[in-house]
Amino acid sequence: MALKTPTKQERLQIRVDDRTKRKLERAAALLHVPLGDFVLSQAIPAAEKVIADYETITLSEPDWNLFYEALIHPPAPNDALRAAWLHYQEMQEAE
Repeated sequence: MALKTPTKQERLQIRVDDRTKRKLERAAALLHVPLGDFVLSQAIPAAEKVIADYETITLSEPDWNLFYEALIHPPAPNDALRAAWLHYQEMQEAE
């Protein structure tokens, strides 16, 4: 069973100055690929990195240990948490 390539249906237009366009065209020519393919090949990994940077949390070892301990041995609920839980229950009953 052959995998289908997604159909290109969306258009992305950008305006650049002459110098930038020439530079992009030169890089695409050096790789023997169309300009659009070159731009996409560079933009997609950059977009994935930005998304990963914003969606990933990296903890130092001491912070990880604190987080892990809190998950394994959570502290008893304090007054503020109990009040929030009661408020939540009241809101649910009101719906």
